[in-house]
Amino acid sequence: MSNIDPILDKALQGGRIGLEECITLFESDEIEKMGHVANQLMMRKHPEPITTFVVGRNINYTNICDVYCRFCAFYRAPGSKEGYVLSDETILKKIQETIDVGGTEILMQGGVNPDLPFSYYLDLLRKIKSHYPEITMHSFSPAEIQKMVTLSGLPLEQVLRELNAAGLDSLPGGGGEILDDRTRRKISRLKGSWTDWMDVMRTGHKIGMNATATMVIGFGEEMEERALHLLRVREAQDECIANGYDSKGFLAFIPWTFQPENTNMKREKATPEEYLKTLAISRITLDNIDNFQSSWVTMGPEIGKLTLSYGCNDFGSTMIEENVVSAAGTTHKVNIGSTLRIIREAGKIPAQRNTKYDILKVYEESEQAQNDFIMQN
Repeated sequence: MSNIDPILDKALQGGRIGLEECITLFESDEIEKMGHVANQLMMRKHPEPITTFVVGRNINYTNICDVYCRFCAFYRAPGSKEGYVLSDETILKKIQETIDVGGTEILMQGGVNPDLPFSYYLDLLRKIKSHYPEITMHSFSPAEIQKMVTLSGLPLEQVLRELNAAGLDSLPGGGGEILDDRTRRKISRLKGSWTDWMDVMRTGHKIGMNATATMVIGFGEEMEERALHLLRVREAQDECIANGYDSKGFLAFIPWTFQPENTNMKREKATPEEYLKTLAISRITLDNIDNFQSSWVTMGPEIGKLTLSYGCNDFGSTMIEENVVSAAGTTHKVNIGSTLRIIREAGKIPAQRNTKYDILKVYEESEQAQNDFIMQN
């Protein structure tokens, strides 16, 4: 018997995976066995053979940043001639283009810009919602929000309440990287501790905001750090549920791999096998999070297809625009037509959802063929 068999059996019987058990899974190379169990656990939560996706756009409103993460190829330092802040008109035009193709979500993230006051974000959100009240603003990472706290001098909860009132609907999990300070101090010393990231999420949950959680592997972190990351996310979700907040907490979990190209960190890129293993272990460990997104942006469509048998029930966003990962040399762009095709090729039925994971439209096979024809012509 393999040393991971009792752990996998425990998970299948509804038991919770502890820290040492999670580390044991990360140290194992029995990837297919873990993927099989992760897929079974996914099917218990999502018995229908449907894989969802959201039509969204990533708007990187500024690349100016004073955090200087070693792994980031996107940022420019304050004062750089290559730094930018998009005009409100440009942002509104991008949102209109998103709505025109049936988009429902805007993932607006940027650098941690020390020159933008808190009022900038409130005014921008209000302007966006006055023009496009139907769009969901799933925007601003915890690091950006912590900068707003610093610049405004206001308590974190007040900052989040004012953002929410102005039009911020949901919190993305960007900047989670590894939720342990051993690695965070090495890769992004100025970004704050893992508890700074989690404080934003816990406070968002408290005031009724949903969120997503992420994990990035491949920084040279220890297996214990990966396991701690998962358990810390699980604990925060437990707290949200136990406290009976209006929020559902973390609606989804998204692991991906560090992209070293064009960055100040020269490391070997994590393999597809390591990514799939991490995805499976995440599904096995995070028993209180329903949705797992495929990271096709970093891994490519073919690995994205495999994720749907390793615990994923969601294909993420069609990502009409994405500049942060592509700055590191990774440019896997997928449109709606190819999203439908890839999901179908994995043996699943594609369905468009919104940010809250409500299904908006199920694409039957005939519709998918028709859509493919349109995209090809």
